Amino acid sequence: MKAIIIGSTKHLAFALFYSLIGTSIALLAMAVWFLNARPDLSIWHTSDLTGEYQATSDLNSFDEYLKLEDKLFAELDNKVYQKLLEPESFDILNRYVKGSYSDPAHWQQDWNRSFEWPKADADFGVLLLHGMSDSPYAMSHFAQHFQGQAHVLGLRLPGHGTIPSALTSVHWQDMAAAVSLATKDLQQKLGDKPLYVVGYSTGAALALNHELERLADNKKADYSAMVLLSPAIGLTPVAAGAKWQAMLGHALGLDKLSWNSIQSEYDPFKYGSFAVNAGDVVYQLSLHNLGLIKGLGKQKLAGLAPILTFQSLTDDTVDTAAVIKELYLKLPAASHELVLFDINRTKVNMSLMLNDPLAPYLGLMDQGEFDFTFTLVENIADDRREVQARTLNNNQQQPLNLHWPKQVYSLSHVALPFPKSDPLYGPIGDKTKPHIQIGIGASKGERGVITVPASEMMRQKWNPFYPYMLNKMDAIVTSQL
Repeated sequence: MKAIIIGSTKHLAFALFYSLIGTSIALLAMAVWFLNARPDLSIWHTSDLTGEYQATSDLNSFDEYLKLEDKLFAELDNKVYQKLLEPESFDILNRYVKGSYSDPAHWQQDWNRSFEWPKADADFGVLLLHGMSDSPYAMSHFAQHFQGQAHVLGLRLPGHGTIPSALTSVHWQDMAAAVSLATKDLQQKLGDKPLYVVGYSTGAALALNHELERLADNKKADYSAMVLLSPAIGLTPVAAGAKWQAMLGHALGLDKLSWNSIQSEYDPFKYGSFAVNAGDVVYQLSLHNLGLIKGLGKQKLAGLAPILTFQSLTDDTVDTAAVIKELYLKLPAASHELVLFDINRTKVNMSLMLNDPLAPYLGLMDQGEFDFTFTLVENIADDRREVQARTLNNNQQQPLNLHWPKQVYSLSHVALPFPKSDPLYGPIGDKTKPHIQIGIGASKGERGVITVPASEMMRQKWNPFYPYMLNKMDAIVTSQL
């Protein structure tokens, strides 16, 4: 009887084991089928641009970077734009079709390119770093704000401003090397004058990385202050496994698996399609930065210049909690400040919320003792759209003379760099403009009909509190001049 029981148990274990393997293979096959059933790849997904800057490129100045960029965009024109000139290729909402509504040429400045606006008698310099899948357009309003005051440099990060396929092979070290090159070039031109950096999302992580690396090498910080918007300090755990999808695609010869999303390219200055590698690049950069922060400790982190960060409480791209817990709570007492934008707490909005996104932080906020200035931008009262900036350290309240727009319940990751007046993402339509105006596009109809997801159309794309951010940024600059 004992032998029968043991034998039966073994057979059951083997059956369960093989069943588990079979189920796993079936689920994997279904996932591969689903990912490969997406829209076909286009020329901007499959073309390979060979002229992009890499960390190993032998360049010594930003002028050389611009010359290499000229060659890159000539290659882009030859391999993509010239291939889409035939009448049958015309798409009214394709950034790679000349004359379409999405043609970047409708703008006087080519915001897909790096730019430098020198000023001979500038009192300071500003380096602007955009985010992943973006372009220098994301920093254009900051550039225009500081133009005439400062020596301004807007860097196009490697892999950006061209075609989405450029993000399938880029490494964060390529971007970090470009940031170092631009920083060194600006310092040489400014002499002993202060240099400030404004970084958005991945650009913020790269700015932080630049300074952390210098501190790790026992060198002095390069920037007089850092302004970070929606910084990529931490990402969701899903990002950790992203690269395995691409590796499986390479192994099976299925190129579509190299893409997290395959979307229409209707935005003149931002990729719609997102490469799996791009997510992994940001994830690896964030891990590297967190390791540096942990290794340096508070004593060495005291070498960092003041950091001013703006972060939306609701952010579907980066981890808001990581900004607080993995960066600000690790910093020593200094002139750092974190500005957190709360949600619009009207009664109607709160009745529709799945969970209160502020709830996980209430215990921390109530303690009121921080080694940094902790500011919360919030409704001045229940069911009032006007907002105030409340300093949690001392509960001091400052009315901002700004308010939430109607039907907007929160900011988003992508909203922070853009004011209401932005001609691409803002809500004010202008019939005299020949280009696409994404901010006023909210087409309605049945689900599953158009290629642009409803979640993307409904995402908040401009920042009603942009003037407040500029005032805070100006205060940092003037305090050091």
